[in-house]
Amino acid sequence: MTDLHRLPAHLPAPEDDGGAAHLSGQPWPALALPATDGTQVRVSELPGRSVVYGYPMTARPDHPLPDGWDVMPGARGCTPQACAFRDHHAQLAALGARVFGLSTQSTAYQQEAARRLHLPYPLLSDAGLRLTGALRLPTFDVPGVPAGEWQTLLRRITLIVRDGVIEQVFYPIFPPDRSAAQVLGWLEGQT
Repeated sequence: MTDLHRLPAHLPAPEDDGGAAHLSGQPWPALALPATDGTQVRVSELPGRSVVYGYPMTARPDHPLPDGWDVMPGARGCTPQACAFRDHHAQLAALGARVFGLSTQSTAYQQEAARRLHLPYPLLSDAGLRLTGALRLPTFDVPGVPAGEWQTLLRRITLIVRDGVIEQVFYPIFPPDRSAAQVLGWLEGQT
């Protein structure tokens, strides 16, 4: 059984492939995304700062990981990353930032993770890849279910959006369990 809360030793680090170089200063698309709290979120309309961390997929304890998941640079670590944002949530909120997780998984799938991990912030679903396409977010494909089909997943990225515009981009993210602390440090430097 794989412990999803721990990062394996010798996890390969992703390299900066330039897939996020175009994002800083871009307006957030005027799209509503379904959230695990039952709302539709339009990040483009939110005042102040929003931290949107994109992740490939949260694994479930009762499902196997995709073949080769631990050797795909940047794939493994969604649970530790989500928990780190959970653990730093109050500090981020005190600095005026709201937090959202973002993946291409369905809202129903995300709701299981949000409950199991006790996340105090919503996860946003881009299962239709509308936001991913509009922003040209970096992605990769993995074999999905049913067998023979492929699933497009986000590469791990964190975007800080201020008044509807992408203000800061963190990419690539490594290690994923330190992503929230990195964002917190950046926000503290802005005050």
